[in-house]
Amino acid sequence: MSDFDQFIDRRAPECLKWYVYDADVLPLWVADMDFRAPEPVIQALQQRVAHGVFGYCLAPSELREVIVERLARLYGWLVSAEDLVFTPGVVPGFNLAARAVASPGEGMLVQTPVYPPILHAPANCGLAANEMELTRRPDGQYEIDFDLFAAAITERTRVFLLCNPHNPVGRVFRRDELERLAELCLRHDIVICSDEIHCDLLFSGSQHIPIASLAPEIADRTITLMAPSKTFNIAGLYCSVAIIQNPELRHKFNAARADLVGWPNILGYTAALAAYRHGQPWLDEVLRYLEGNRDFLLQYVAEHLPGISIVKPEGTYLAWLDCRQAGLPGNPHEFFLKQARVALNDGATFGRGGEGFVRLNFACPRATLTEALKRMKTALLCGRG
Repeated sequence: MSDFDQFIDRRAPECLKWYVYDADVLPLWVADMDFRAPEPVIQALQQRVAHGVFGYCLAPSELREVIVERLARLYGWLVSAEDLVFTPGVVPGFNLAARAVASPGEGMLVQTPVYPPILHAPANCGLAANEMELTRRPDGQYEIDFDLFAAAITERTRVFLLCNPHNPVGRVFRRDELERLAELCLRHDIVICSDEIHCDLLFSGSQHIPIASLAPEIADRTITLMAPSKTFNIAGLYCSVAIIQNPELRHKFNAARADLVGWPNILGYTAALAAYRHGQPWLDEVLRYLEGNRDFLLQYVAEHLPGISIVKPEGTYLAWLDCRQAGLPGNPHEFFLKQARVALNDGATFGRGGEGFVRLNFACPRATLTEALKRMKTALLCGRG
């Protein structure tokens, strides 16, 4: 059994999450977990390091086999080992996808508010950003207005960058929603690039469906991006996979690397294989712990943080807090950083619809989460006079 209540000092190795802010700040921002990775992953890395040779490497054939089996078992999605293309991260993956299928001046469709690197991708590739904002219902839940989605498509839109499960709003899109998105993309000859990095981080009652698994004609127009990085807390080892079943599209994706984007390193491959082979018991445990943290957070916000609301995330370990009714003096991210010494993500950086929100990462020991929330409560009380 893993001890997720154990506090691990992450400042010593200059970890991004803990090193950026002053020592008295509790960081609940960057999307990694404050937990040890699964023991089988750690052991596999130790054995690989002990081998002592770190030359150029190929993706292990066993890793391809494990991923193919995993996709079939979890989703009934049948792909071949040749359909897999490895990259050093999902962010390079969706930038490669944009370069592969669109030319400068053409358009990329994104749904806001959304993970900031997704917002940056169009400009990175010289593309126009065709944005549509997700609709927030009166109960706080987000949904897709398909009329707005269709209206955001122009004659030059070439690629749709989907984020599912969605970061930061925590939606896990239903089959009917994915079918309508796919139908509109097929109708307008748009390639779908689907960032599904959080697909394993689901809570009770949620089911992930890869959009490419819906039908062969959709798979033929889709680049799906997955990784063990968020799932098993090995993001710093930079190993992800693109599933591209259309050979021509796969060739374009690889050609877009242009000697600028390389491959995962030998330790990334080692960790990914060990995680997918032997990490499921750890994942089952961490999901139970995260769901407990999520439910504790929901209750605490409702009872102790006046003017702040949150909708239960269906997936990810990220909470999207609406602070617009809290009467805060200015930006809520800056308020909680200065007054509570808690570092959250500024909602404004997630694009349209993000102003007045903050994103909170609850993948940490319960004691850390509790202390951060108590600080936020005190800051709110003091801020109200």
